[in-house]
Amino acid sequence: MTYVYLIESVHLRQQHYVGITDDLKQRLLDHNEGKSPHTRKFKPGRLVAYTGFAGEHTAQVYEKYLKSGSGKTFLKRHFLRGQSF
Repeated sequence: MTYVYLIESVHLRQQHYVGITDDLKQRLLDHNEGKSPHTRKFKPGRLVAYTGFAGEHTAQVYEKYLKSGSGKTFLKRHFLRGQSF
């Protein structure tokens, strides 16, 4: 399985990150240990949502969508009510 996930900073709730991984538990640990330059300054993070895909290509397409303008709107409407990117 390949997972597309959304994490949110515990202390700065307006900070979010969308990523992709084959090992969701380890990837979240990596984010919280500061191993990702994109999320290091906003750690710790909490998992808000994830979606599993049997095919890696489909997961990559979905991740790209979530990082687009309409994808951010979708996340805000369905997962991050009252928050902005």
